[in-house]
Amino acid sequence: MIVLSLCDRTGVMVQPWAEAGYDCLCVDMQHNGVSQVGRITFVGADVREWLPPRTDYRIAFAFAPCTHIANSGNKHKADKGLDALIEALPIVKDCRDILQWTDAPWMLENPVGSLSTYWRKPDHYFHPYDYTAFESGDHYTKKTCLWTGGGFVMPPRQPDPSLAGVEPDDRIHKAPPSPERADIRSVTPKGFARAVFLANEPQRLAA
Repeated sequence: MIVLSLCDRTGVMVQPWAEAGYDCLCVDMQHNGVSQVGRITFVGADVREWLPPRTDYRIAFAFAPCTHIANSGNKHKADKGLDALIEALPIVKDCRDILQWTDAPWMLENPVGSLSTYWRKPDHYFHPYDYTAFESGDHYTKKTCLWTGGGFVMPPRQPDPSLAGVEPDDRIHKAPPSPERADIRSVTPKGFARAVFLANEPQRLAA
């Protein structure tokens, strides 16, 4: 069965699944053609035009671009105008449609922003520091929204006890302006990815 991840440039979210023996498919416009790294296949495509293969899916993820809809960019929204919003929302809609089509547990991630207004309230929130038991380097803040369905299980928060009393940093908010800033801000926390795998991997749950 396939693990699918849309608008996924890094493959961090699917890495635990690939390590467990699942074939994974990461689709993003920034990939160049089709390439293979272990069990992860990276496909350069626009989800608004890409058709997913007909197969059985174990779980599916999406990380729709948030530049035009995240609250962190509120001060720029008036300058961007209506065209920016019109560009952003169809990508979210197509991600959602593909996720639901897979008939598998699914999760769509986005920062706090306009989706709560134009779609519905998120099912869950988390910060990267909630899962430092799996990756101590994720001790930073970034309130992130999750819309889920298909039986997706939200993992319980598991912070690293050794970091108790240590304030998480705000590296994401302090990232300097650059062409890579959006990519830096969008990288999936490794600890969260591992926690999601452990909470949703069927063979592990059945053991």
